[in-house]
Amino acid sequence: MKTFDHELIMCIVNEGFSDLVMDTAREVGARGGTVLSARGTANKEAEKLFRIDVQPQKEIVMIVVHNSLRDEILHALYKEVGLNTPGQGIAFAMPVDNVVGIADGKPNNDQNPEDK
Repeated sequence: MKTFDHELIMCIVNEGFSDLVMDTAREVGARGGTVLSARGTANKEAEKLFRIDVQPQKEIVMIVVHNSLRDEILHALYKEVGLNTPGQGIAFAMPVDNVVGIADGKPNNDQNPEDK
């Protein structure tokens, strides 16, 4: 089974909470992310069952990190912007292959010697 060096953490929160997501992730070692505007939908019965109000305007924060940071960042996001907070966020991670263009503090031994 292939292992991946990087993970894409996606955190979906109510509008206005993306800065808190990034501040929280940076405290754990993330360097930056990308914020997208989105619109959420929900089943009215699910809203009643879970006793939550679904705000239609959402923000999706995408953060690519070294896989060694994934669990700590997800745990921090759960505490700061999880479903039981005003941000009502969910977060998940997916493996990412062939990452270029980010500096994660790890040496790049695969660099072409001609590029140096």
